[in-house]
Amino acid sequence: MKFYFAIPVVLLALLIAASGIAAITRGWVLPTNRRPVHRPRLYGWGQLVAAFALCWQQVFLWVLSEPDTRQWGSLSGSALLLTGLIVMMLSYRTVGNQQGSSTP
Repeated sequence: MKFYFAIPVVLLALLIAASGIAAITRGWVLPTNRRPVHRPRLYGWGQLVAAFALCWQQVFLWVLSEPDTRQWGSLSGSALLLTGLIVMMLSYRTVGNQQGSSTP
């Protein structure tokens, strides 16, 4: 029963990691994210951290049997996932004051 949940999550993590590697090495971002992403390499690093966090959580959820270790591993995986999302968020364009569009 474990594998029905673990395998799709690990495959999703591999797809996210492949997209992150493409963003880091080539500057390529998925077409749905091309407009808002300003720094594709930073976005790729965020994707790699998020993919690692998903795999980290699966390892601590399914492989380890000690409850205390499982809880701390899951908590650290969640912190890594949040870090990856924040890094991806930092790579987006900021909408604010644009130069040359001052109002009198």
